[in-house]
Amino acid sequence: MKGNPNESDRIFKLDFEPESPVLRTALRLFRAPLEKVLDFKGLNDIHSRAKALPGDAHFSTKLLEAMNITLVFDERDLERIPKNGKLVIVANHPFGGIEGVILGSILQQVRPDAKILANFMLERIPELRDLFLFVNPFETKEAIRENLGAMKAAMALLKNDQCLGVFPAGEVSHRNWGEKTIHDPEWKDSITKIIQKSGSPVLPIFFCGANGPLFQTAGLIHPRLRTLLLPRQFSNKENATIKVRFGKLITASKLKGFSSTPELTRYLKQRTYLLQSIVDDQPEESSIRREAAASAKQKYEKIIDPLPVEKLEADIAALGKEQLLLSSNEYDVFYAAHAQIPNIMREIGRLREVSFRATDEGTGKSIDLDAYDEHYLHLFVWQREKKELVGAYRLGQTDKILTSQGASGLYTTTLFRMKPGLLKKLNPALEMGRSFVAPHYQRSFAPLLLLWKGIGHFVALHPKYRILFGPVSISNDYETSSRNLMVKFLTVSNFLPDLAKDVKPRIPFKTSKKVGWQPAKNSGEVIDIDDVSEMVSKIEPDEKGVPILLKQYLKLGGKLLGFNIDPDFADALDGLILVDLTKTDEKILSRYMSKEGLAKFKELHKDSLPKPVN
Repeated sequence: MKGNPNESDRIFKLDFEPESPVLRTALRLFRAPLEKVLDFKGLNDIHSRAKALPGDAHFSTKLLEAMNITLVFDERDLERIPKNGKLVIVANHPFGGIEGVILGSILQQVRPDAKILANFMLERIPELRDLFLFVNPFETKEAIRENLGAMKAAMALLKNDQCLGVFPAGEVSHRNWGEKTIHDPEWKDSITKIIQKSGSPVLPIFFCGANGPLFQTAGLIHPRLRTLLLPRQFSNKENATIKVRFGKLITASKLKGFSSTPELTRYLKQRTYLLQSIVDDQPEESSIRREAAASAKQKYEKIIDPLPVEKLEADIAALGKEQLLLSSNEYDVFYAAHAQIPNIMREIGRLREVSFRATDEGTGKSIDLDAYDEHYLHLFVWQREKKELVGAYRLGQTDKILTSQGASGLYTTTLFRMKPGLLKKLNPALEMGRSFVAPHYQRSFAPLLLLWKGIGHFVALHPKYRILFGPVSISNDYETSSRNLMVKFLTVSNFLPDLAKDVKPRIPFKTSKKVGWQPAKNSGEVIDIDDVSEMVSKIEPDEKGVPILLKQYLKLGGKLLGFNIDPDFADALDGLILVDLTKTDEKILSRYMSKEGLAKFKELHKDSLPKPVN
């Protein structure tokens, strides 16, 4: 039931008197219609209803109750907010008012010492003045002077190990001419300077939603029209459901690693907008996808039994000494042609299927071997003491394959159409693929490291192969929003458009342009794959991050050329990745190549290596 505030209770009203007689007359004539446009009656009704509510809850919570606003967030996320110590919470500013009240209500539950920098419009509500530090959003000289006090108070708050909530945009989210999305304007460096000077950790929070079309259109006509409509954008949130997303804490040590204040400002904004990737239809979507996967598994063939170990040992014993790439403790790393290791190949095919099925991939056949295996090399890790296969990689030497079989001899061409000019440009190269580590060895990073050391030693023996390329899989076990996020990020930050134009996926992966994180336009991405992995782990029910192999390629300087869905591999999402080892950080290369091997590689490619900076 709506309240009916008396004149003395009306906190929202046009109660100033202009000095000019003409303006005073105009205000008297237009005060009532203007207050109607601003919906001051609605705001005053809300305030009256909130005041009438019983109990000792903070007034921010009473306002939300009076407006019948439903907040949707994971209660466990409140545990992400440190209970003590200095802390800055950064958030987007989609509505221009109500999000400040929401943030205040949430923080009162876990950080009653918190204060929030907010629009001075909220100062009209006396019961909120203990919670907010008010700022003037207009960038006039007078506003800047007024805001100095609030900034000093914010700094003092953090020095006292309290919590500060901020909306670094300082201005409501809006649409600009020529843009389809509604988002915050550039965030203010002044907030970042407070964070840097105080040495505070930061927790990002994202409010889902935006103001409506009328508001956005008014703002396109003139920004002041947008400001004029802010009061109504507060009152029209009655009966709304507002979703709130919490990020992971960004430590002070992480924040110190940025070279400039503007770069850190962009980073904080991008980390906050990454939270767009958390969508609400995941449980239903996950259930449908997992039911489909379970149904498919019922049709899978039984995986073959392992061979007697003596047969595997016989294959290894027949290899030449030069085919032992390296030994490390109880592990040996070999490479061989298919015909040299018929029994090992059978075990590779068996363990491929075992390993891939464990991540909801796999062919569904009793063994994962194909025609390409016959003309590829196979690099594998052998556990000497346990006498068992640990993992393997398939290597395709493009110079030999293109000469003997043409482009169709490359497995990658079953997933991506590649123009002859591109293959000629890459040749000689190694096509990489079908890598796996047996499930019971996946608890340690050592087997994958040994596989990569094996690749490094192979390249050192054959240094002409500076280019590595091939498909890297993102399992269909990942939520669609996670796959969307990874593809969008990689397309913006780790893509080679000049080469990608010569690549066409046979079944393209289509990202959602309406749901999830959208790359920042013309601002330069400063988030990295570890930030994305953190977000993926928050989306995924089992908290897995970005696939380890994908991260490994990126650390080597890998770039993407396209994305394809592989229906023969449980609808896995394959990214076509390319690594130019002459552009890989030498410190990283030295982890995988011997000192002599690295020197040999550098000598052959000295004209391609980056020149040292004086």
